[in-house]
Order: sequence, then structure tokens, then C-alpha cells
Amino acid sequence: MQDEPSRLLVGQVLSFAGDPFAEGPVAARHLTQGAVLVQDGRIAALGDAAALKAAHPGAEVHDYGDALISAGFVDAHIHYPQTGIIASWGKRLIDWLNTYTFPEEARFGDAAHACAVAETCLDLMLAHGTTTVCSYATIHPESVDAFFAAALARGMRAFAGKTCMDRNAPDDLRDTAQAAYDDSKALIARWQGVGRLEYVITPRFAPTSTPAQLSALGALWAEHPDLLMQTHLSEQVEEIAWVQSLFPQARDYLDVYEAHGLLGPGAVFGHGIHLSARERARLREVGAALVHCPTSNAFIGSGLFDLAGLKGEGQRVGLATDIGGGSSFSMLRTMAAAYEVAQLRGVAVHPAQLWWLATAGSASALGLGGQVGNLAEGMEADLVVIDLASTPAIGQRAARAGDLWEALFPTIMMGDERAVVETWVAGRPIHRRAG
Repeated sequence: MQDEPSRLLVGQVLSFAGDPFAEGPVAARHLTQGAVLVQDGRIAALGDAAALKAAHPGAEVHDYGDALISAGFVDAHIHYPQTGIIASWGKRLIDWLNTYTFPEEARFGDAAHACAVAETCLDLMLAHGTTTVCSYATIHPESVDAFFAAALARGMRAFAGKTCMDRNAPDDLRDTAQAAYDDSKALIARWQGVGRLEYVITPRFAPTSTPAQLSALGALWAEHPDLLMQTHLSEQVEEIAWVQSLFPQARDYLDVYEAHGLLGPGAVFGHGIHLSARERARLREVGAALVHCPTSNAFIGSGLFDLAGLKGEGQRVGLATDIGGGSSFSMLRTMAAAYEVAQLRGVAVHPAQLWWLATAGSASALGLGGQVGNLAEGMEADLVVIDLASTPAIGQRAARAGDLWEALFPTIMMGDERAVVETWVAGRPIHRRAG
């Protein structure tokens, strides 16, 4: 097979040499007239545009002018089966599950329906500049097959797992401890490592799994310790009380997972809003990751995630849309919500920190820090090109900017898919803005 042509993307270039929560904005690297050289699906070089053009005269040039070239967004927590029920009105978490989520998820035993929703979801993600996704499926193996097949066809790096539930769910959405283990094991054998796909062991959350099921999934994780395990943790106060009533012997919510072998450096916990001091200390000790879902937390009324405090104490934190409890497919809107939530806690998060969360931070939370989420030689060429004047309102504000962050922040706060000029996956352009 003949190698693909070298491609040179020219524009402003944003990358990170460190974590701006620890180092401040100086952790970012900004080239005003930069370029990224892509060869065989990876970043071969980045630097001054004129120098790279001279060094690679045969490269296919994609000149984006003043647009910003960045790593593609990494969405660390979604529910692709909830694509069709995004922005449904007015419920708390448990009501949301019973009223919207469970009836919708019951449809995913139909492979054709699952395939159609998976394709819609991933196309919407790509249109919004998201190139890596970590998703929950449903209890149906067909739902995992559909998602992975759609991601594979697009060349995406994607994570997913069969969502396991054997209690406190409708009859048609319950499996058993043994079925959760058996189905998940078969899906691991079928999909793990195919293309850029990764299987994730996925108990929905403690209230919908018996101790026997949690233990079965803990045993499966022990057999496959290189996989991730994803679930939910401390999203709403009434949920925490429910967990306490179901597991009265546990010290706290996190202890439920640990007691069943579901805590470790590959654990990815969605939400983590109402954590105790013991839980925070234990999460940091084992190196587990938390995923901030600000649009979901606001939409369902869950609470205010302590982003500054958790990052300040050394926690691993990613960012996610959490569709469909989250109300937008856009990581730009999600960054804006993270900023607003932090403001309500008295902290103004810097634009460099927000952008890092949506790219390198989320990649790190998923164990992909050396593969995606940043622009560096040898990394996979998943890229997004951002128009910093995509609407008249954004453009007039950006025109007054004195530096990159003043130019970028209006797009974070007011931007949407219109800001995404082009999305690249594995070194190939896969979505371009219409018009």
C-alpha cells in the first residue's frame, strides 16, 4: 500500500508543554505563523510555517490563514444512546433515567436503530471538532457493535462498553451478573485493539448493579487490567443517599466501587461533585480520573464541581459533554459551562486551562496522554481548525484582542460548530464546515 502524501496545515498553532493548572498559561505554546506536518496519520513536525514549507516542498499545503490549529477535542464521558433525547425538559437524575433514558435505551437491542444513532452521534461530534469519544452503550451487545463499527469506519479513536445493570432498572434493561461478565468478555475479544478502538468495562453506577454484578465486573477488570473502567460517582445528593441505603456497610460511595475491585488508576468516574475528604484523598492516592460534565450538572441541577480545588490537590480531571443529560454536543459550550460553574465557586478559570481540559486533560484522563490531545511530534494527527471570528458577535470582540487568550476566549464563550473550519482524524480531513 502506497504511503499517503505529506500534508502541511498552516495557520496559528496551539500546543501545550505542560499542565496550565500547575504552570499557568506559560505551559501553552502558540505560533502565530505556524504549521503542522502530517505523515501517515501522525504529526511528523510542527514549527514555523516558512521553515516547514521550505523543508517539505512536496507536501500538500492546507492554508487556513489566521485560523487556529489545535489538537482535536477529547470528550471523556458521553451516552451515545441518549443522542435522540438530548435537551429533554425538566427532570432530576433519577426522574431523567426513568422518564427519558431507560425508554430510549430499550430500543438499542435493534441493531439497525443502534447503528443509525451511533452514526448520527459521531457525525455530530466530528462537526463540533471532537475526535476522541468515550461512551456508554446500553445493556445490549448490539449497541456496542454499532458504536464501534461507526467509529471504525471514521478512523476515530473511541472507547465504549456495554452498560451493565441488574437491578433498579426496567425488566428489558436488566442483565445478570453472569451475563454482564460474559457479554463484556466477548465484546473485549471482538473489539479491543481493532483499529483505534478500546473497550471500557462499564457498570452504569452502583444503584443499578447488585454486589454480585459489581464483583463480576471487578473480576473481569482484574483479568484485563490494561482496560479502562468507567462509571458514575457522586452526581446528586439524593443519589448518594440512595447508595448509602443500598450499601450500608460502605464508608462512602467510592468505597462501594473499591470493595468490588472497581478502583484503580484506570478508573474514570463521571461527575464527582459531592466528594468527601476521604474520597478525594483516595482518588488522588490511586490515580483514578474524574470527568467534569458542567452542562449536564447545570441542566439536571446536580451541583458545582470543584475544578480548582481538585486540580489544585493533584487530581486527574477531564472534561465531557455527557450527552444527553448534557445539553450540547460542543466542547466549546462545555468549556464555557466549566468557566461559569467555576465562577459560581469564586474562581476565574483561564482560557489556557479550559482548552487544555478539553484536549490534553481529557486525553490524560483516558490514559492517552502520549497519543492524542496535543500537538507534538509522533502523536496521532487528530486535529481541529478553529475560526476565531466565526460569527459577527465573536469577530467584533476578537478584533479587539491584545493576545491569543483574548482572541480565543470569545470563541470559548460564544462559539459552536460554526467555529469549526475542519476536523482531521488520523491525518485525514473528515469534516469541513459548509459554505
